[in-house]
Amino acid sequence: MPIPKNFIPKNRPTNGRWAVLIIAAFLFLLHFLFLPSPALSQESGINHSVPLVTDFPVPKRLKLCNEPMPLEDRWVWEMLDRELTIAAWDRAQVFMWLKRAGRYFPYLEKRLREEGMPGDLKYLAVAESSLLTHIRSSKGAIGPWQFMPRTARRHGLRKDRRMDERRDFERATDAALRYLKKLKKTFGSWTMAMAAYNCGEARMKQEIRAQKEKSYYQLNLPNETERFIYRIAAIKLIMENPETYGYRVPKEKIYRPVQYDSVRIRVRVPIHLADFAKALGTNLKAIKDLNPQILGYHLPTGTYTLKTPPGTGRQVKQVLVRLARQTPSPGKVSGKYYIVRNGDTLSRISRKTGVPVSALQALNGIDGSLIRVGQRLRISH
Repeated sequence: MPIPKNFIPKNRPTNGRWAVLIIAAFLFLLHFLFLPSPALSQESGINHSVPLVTDFPVPKRLKLCNEPMPLEDRWVWEMLDRELTIAAWDRAQVFMWLKRAGRYFPYLEKRLREEGMPGDLKYLAVAESSLLTHIRSSKGAIGPWQFMPRTARRHGLRKDRRMDERRDFERATDAALRYLKKLKKTFGSWTMAMAAYNCGEARMKQEIRAQKEKSYYQLNLPNETERFIYRIAAIKLIMENPETYGYRVPKEKIYRPVQYDSVRIRVRVPIHLADFAKALGTNLKAIKDLNPQILGYHLPTGTYTLKTPPGTGRQVKQVLVRLARQTPSPGKVSGKYYIVRNGDTLSRISRKTGVPVSALQALNGIDGSLIRVGQRLRISH
């Protein structure tokens, strides 16, 4: 049967139906591209399913070490805003500042009061090291106050192959306060003293001469130093008002000051820390943790203050006397051991003891040739 020319199958859309389908598809697309979704508020057009991020407030007025910051200057305001924003959003770091402050601020605040210095100077230590005793900069500055070796020695800290007092929080703090007092006297304000602490006394004097300007806020300084005062100010704002910036640390999670006995000792011969610790009823790690300034595994010779676990201080001097009798003088062989003295090398020790260098390395786990004065080397099994 022939199909009529005007026959249209039921499942084939006519031109009119095609037009209806195209319009419907177009309206459907417009709904998703331009019209508010159910998640959007009909009144405001805000998507409440996405959390709103707000900025942190910058105060209109602020003093640092009792010296006003000129926040009416837009550049100064923006620099503070920058450092506050960066610091406040470094959430893990801020939590650690707040926790470590419980351990270190009591001693620091006490010393600042005793010296008649502004309490805000404690935030300089946070800016320098985040209150870490072992932290090291790429330039070689070490400890909570980030002393360079020469500056440390100049302000009474011991720095040699056996001891680095830049790592001792109390000793380094006392040295830093002496240095800051000197800088304040030299440059006239605590703001300038803190800036000079960062870039160095000589560099600050050089910039003052070159620029004929004595105000920190008017000086063109190295980038790190230009940011330094604002970073300290930002730390102050956050640590004094943590909840304003979204931080709350339960009291039980704040670190407590470490308890210890403090003993002034004089060590004539190097004594192995493991032997000393066991004689006190503790372990080498406990002694090293309390005394991060001690390098290596021997008590350095000399006179200094040593910290030991609570209740052990009264035993220290007796233990030292007993161990000193049992420890041979440097350069002498005693049984299975040789004590390294100044000028010794593995080759020289090998000639003295008759033990090959390779055997000395194997017996003592030495990879290379580095040995330290006072080190006790095993020379036989």
